Amino acid sequence: MTEEWQGWREAAETALYGDGGFYRSPVRSPEGPAGHFRTSVHASPLFARAVAGLLARTAEELGLGTVALVDVGAGRGELLTGVLAAVPEGLEVVPYGVEVAARPPGLDPRIVWCAEPPRGVIGLLFANEWLDNVPVDVAEVDGDGVARYVEVRSSEGAERLGAPVGGADAAWLERWWPLSVPGERAEIGLPRDEAWAGAVGSLAAGLAVAVDYAHVRGGRPPFGTLTGFRGGREVRPVPDGSCDLTAHVALDACAAAVDRGAVELTDQRAALGRLGVSGERPPLSLAATDPAAYVRALAAAGEAAELTARGGLGDFGWLLHRVGTSPEHG
Repeated sequence: MTEEWQGWREAAETALYGDGGFYRSPVRSPEGPAGHFRTSVHASPLFARAVAGLLARTAEELGLGTVALVDVGAGRGELLTGVLAAVPEGLEVVPYGVEVAARPPGLDPRIVWCAEPPRGVIGLLFANEWLDNVPVDVAEVDGDGVARYVEVRSSEGAERLGAPVGGADAAWLERWWPLSVPGERAEIGLPRDEAWAGAVGSLAAGLAVAVDYAHVRGGRPPFGTLTGFRGGREVRPVPDGSCDLTAHVALDACAAAVDRGAVELTDQRAALGRLGVSGERPPLSLAATDPAAYVRALAAAGEAAELTARGGLGDFGWLLHRVGTSPEHG
């Protein structure tokens, strides 16, 4: 890692995705993302089953018996594996895992492993906690009220203020995350807008879904959200390749970056509710008539409650872009 001062976007790109970076190195991260942070995929198999249901609905809307499933930021293929095990009988799925890391051993041979979303596919593109790992620059307002790029030194994470924010980055801040008070910070989300537009653009028809930590204009955090994760714990963000680097996503800006299809922005609680995931406890009468079924239903309700919890996973944003499908099927 360099000792020179860099913008956060450049430093994080190298730390996460460069040679020997956090997501590429089997030494730094042998367990994959699951070894460092817990997503909805790891919280419960109910999540993969819900995605399987969404895939089936998408196929029905398209009138197809064969449909693609593109998992962007596939990790070690956990979501793909869970969905393939849960798809309804008779639906043929062509699965793609999009990931910079090498294909994990033992993966279902049907899964096509690739570094970029395939072009021209028809089906469901699903990006769970991908956009928060797309590196972005950080801006901070100086004592004179000028928004400047924050520069970082990779070796220890020390920061300083650099040049004033200009060009397309300044326009993005003005539209999506205005700054004025000295000390205020923002993550400049333009690279994520472009990444999401590219992902949606890879679909010939179907549904693209981004699920992530999110905020919208009017509710931006005043000091940004950039942080690190290592071994399941939040740590100081240091771009030396030793930890995950993440920041919440301005999903409203991502939504506006796509000029095709119908768009919806909701939360995970509502989205999973429409897919049949509910934290409602089973009736006590079931315990008397079928104790084993009651125990199973109670466990499922607990898992569903975690996936839809307020102040937790249930508050995650869901951004849905439909391309060539009917929006009323949700």
